[in-house]
Amino acid sequence: MLALIFGRTDLFFDEAQYWVWSRELAFGYFTKPPLIGWIIRGTTEICGNAEWCVRAPSPILYTITSLLVFLTGRALYGVRIGFWSAVVFATLPAASFSSLIISTDVPLLLFWTLALYAWIKLIESGRMGFAVLVGISVGIGLLAKYAAIYFVFCMAIDALSDRRARDALREGRGIVAGAIALALIAPNFIWNATHGFVTFSHTAENAGWKDLPIHLGAALEFLGSQFAVFGPILFAVLIYLASAALRRGCAEPQCRLLAFSVPVILLLMLQALLSRAFANWAAAAYPAATILVTAALLESWPRLFRISLWLHIGAAIVITIGPLVAPNLTAITGPAWNPYARVLGWRELADATGRVAKSEGAKSVLTDNREVTGELLYYLRDETLPISLWFHADVPRNHFEMTHPFRAAAPQPVLYVTLLQSKTSVLKRFDETKLVANGRFPSDNPVRAARFFLLRGYGGDAH
Repeated sequence: MLALIFGRTDLFFDEAQYWVWSRELAFGYFTKPPLIGWIIRGTTEICGNAEWCVRAPSPILYTITSLLVFLTGRALYGVRIGFWSAVVFATLPAASFSSLIISTDVPLLLFWTLALYAWIKLIESGRMGFAVLVGISVGIGLLAKYAAIYFVFCMAIDALSDRRARDALREGRGIVAGAIALALIAPNFIWNATHGFVTFSHTAENAGWKDLPIHLGAALEFLGSQFAVFGPILFAVLIYLASAALRRGCAEPQCRLLAFSVPVILLLMLQALLSRAFANWAAAAYPAATILVTAALLESWPRLFRISLWLHIGAAIVITIGPLVAPNLTAITGPAWNPYARVLGWRELADATGRVAKSEGAKSVLTDNREVTGELLYYLRDETLPISLWFHADVPRNHFEMTHPFRAAAPQPVLYVTLLQSKTSVLKRFDETKLVANGRFPSDNPVRAARFFLLRGYGGDAH
């Protein structure tokens, strides 16, 4: 939290978009289910709209998730394994990085881990209350990210391989859990039905299954990225344990933890092979994998466990310090090599937009990509200038084309902000166009160069 408060990075454009969602509460959004917007709205109502407050849910929710990892590890192995599993999870490279941003993975991991704990307790006790908790956790997890559906897939694998897991679903417990999960995700289904199923369409498009060519390089790249996400030693041990179980079989609770980790990674490797998969897409595999690998290391390779833990603590310190010195890194590495370049310069761009709009008497602002739109909506949130996105396709391709499209009724003159350095089609739609300012801002390419045009006399051909 202190690193967030004193950090010097701007919101990433996805974070800015999530903040915009939090101002427009709904049961769904163009690219994601609604929970991320609801969470941000909750925290910003308490501590305001500064970057640190928008991101504040991440370290809070990761702390709760780590406690749930402890409870799950304790239920399977005892207090010692539960404790160290929680410590390992809290210091995973992915957790250290993700705690400093706001993303849909954060609530997904919380409710995935809660569902895992409830599932284990359901198998142990057979109590209906834990079936209800499984349903609630999966349902809310789906409201965070559709990847929560993997949990059902993992439950099925566990039940196929273990009689106790199958028994846990009998006597109506499985039906109750499923009904509750469906009831919780139903409002999002209804929202999608009334909005042309845009979230489902976007998710399918993101998967990229078209001609289905084989991308062996992408699959290997995804596999390699998991060494950074989970940690090099931990992921190597996970591969060893999975391959040993395949050769010699496994016993509980190892089999159960493998069922809730390895299938997720394999499914995403298949996705990468067919199209693409980002490193964080397998995040749901790692609560179970953390407990599994921690138990194996402490039992068989305690020295390796200590090496891994200290390596991760060192990485966590570096990752946490990074945002505090992000703007200064450009002087050392150059703009093109600053790892924080994508979250620098947006505030300056928005400030310049506000100044130019005021000096030129602009009545509204027009952009031509969603990244700039989201950043301006966030950083100009205290201004009264309407901000819209140029939209000339048949159907919306992103959230802002759906909710903030440019319309003929937009107040003129219009200040057009573009990062494109060639002439754009936007200028052809206005009778009067005048370049009124240029600006250069920190970025990764190697600078973000913007042009500001004052436009009058819109001639049509935009939605």
